[in-house]
Amino acid sequence: MPGILAIFAALNLSAPAQPTNAMNTNKTESATFGGGCFWCMEAVFERLPGVKSVASGFAGGHTANPTYEQVCTGTTGHAEVTQIEFDPAKISYEKLLDVFWQAHDPTTLNRQGADEGTQYRSLILYHSEAQELAAEKSKAAAQKNFNHPIVTEIVPFTKFYKAGNYHQEYYDNNSSAPYCRVVIAPKLEKLEKAKIIQSKPQNETGH
Repeated sequence: MPGILAIFAALNLSAPAQPTNAMNTNKTESATFGGGCFWCMEAVFERLPGVKSVASGFAGGHTANPTYEQVCTGTTGHAEVTQIEFDPAKISYEKLLDVFWQAHDPTTLNRQGADEGTQYRSLILYHSEAQELAAEKSKAAAQKNFNHPIVTEIVPFTKFYKAGNYHQEYYDNNSSAPYCRVVIAPKLEKLEKAKIIQSKPQNETGH
């Protein structure tokens, strides 16, 4: 009998380890950022190793299931955002925040370049208390890199509304379009030259 008990004890100790490791391998987390036009931000974040997928959409407002046209009026309260699924074992939330500050100008209120309106505001929607604390800490650290105060909102995530297929992977599918050539391409080139992003999409849905 003691021998059988010892076997059960050994099994009870060792059995949980395997499924736990398997779950950790596949674990992903979400990050949601608004930094102006979502076409730009999507193109940036999909070029980071460790990012599994990036979706363009809307969040932070009060209108349910908004259309792109509705959000463009500025009356829905929503901002254009990117919803990022990432592997925290390969890229940290803090690293995503570092890229966020470098991928747009967080000191211009409700505007990025020629894109103006509340839908283009700088925004971090946190999914947990840990993300909130990391965002606040990162914002304070990033301030030294800007001459003007950072106006980025840091608010709790509630719901993400994915934009239509036309807006997904927009830069990759329309790189020769005027907006892509004039606005997005120079931004990607600058970040790539600084070795912040890769030259091509790294996520599972990228080309």
